[in-house]
Amino acid sequence: MEAVYNSLGLQATTFWTSIVANHSPQKIEFVGTLLIQIFCFWVPAIFYLVLDAIAPAFSQRHKIQPAPKQPTRQDILRCFTVVAQNQILSSVLHLTLLSVTSRAGSGSSYRIEKSFPGAIEIIRDVVLSLLMREALFYYSHRLLHIPYLYVRIHKKHHRFTAPIGLAAQFAHPIEQIFANALPISLPPQLLHSHVLTFWIFLSFELFNTVTVHSGYDFFHNKAKMHDLHHEKFNLNYGSVGLLDWVHGTNRLEKKRSD
Repeated sequence: MEAVYNSLGLQATTFWTSIVANHSPQKIEFVGTLLIQIFCFWVPAIFYLVLDAIAPAFSQRHKIQPAPKQPTRQDILRCFTVVAQNQILSSVLHLTLLSVTSRAGSGSSYRIEKSFPGAIEIIRDVVLSLLMREALFYYSHRLLHIPYLYVRIHKKHHRFTAPIGLAAQFAHPIEQIFANALPISLPPQLLHSHVLTFWIFLSFELFNTVTVHSGYDFFHNKAKMHDLHHEKFNLNYGSVGLLDWVHGTNRLEKKRSD
């Protein structure tokens, strides 16, 4: 078994070294990030979506909210269109940023080296990124619940009172950039993380946000906290719940304040 692990490790190192040697840092960052979005956002989002069709009895047993609250086919098609537009917007902005940094003589926003990051470094940067992302998302999300911004921007996301996985990025373009994209991409940039560490963090965040919007009780009711936010509006603003606990927004308010 050890020989197998060593062989796989050697192959992975050779493969990664070849990529770094033959492609620009900007290309590696963009293509790798795009692939992560496809496999960790679109694939699970579509799986949660088709579960109703391929296993209806199983699906209904695990739905958090009742059938009358579920989105219609038209709602789902509209969601698909908006999410695709938001992802295209994010990709265009990403390409633009990489083009600007390239012309300025800079490389990738992250470290791209032939060597892999160490396990301690990966754990440290992922944990710190999770904490930073929690702060960025919590406070930007609370800001979007101010009545002026809620009506003009965030209300679009709350159209799904019984969310589906795909609705994780059903949002106004401003929300997509400042509440969805930047809180995930910025922390590893500030930490100057290895691009592989960023991709690990991004994979977790994308799968997590799809799952918490899925409307299913999978993974020990992981979606229930955010499902309540979509249903009641005035609690559970964060991602991991730490700042909701600190600010007392992990409990339902008696009066709606947003």
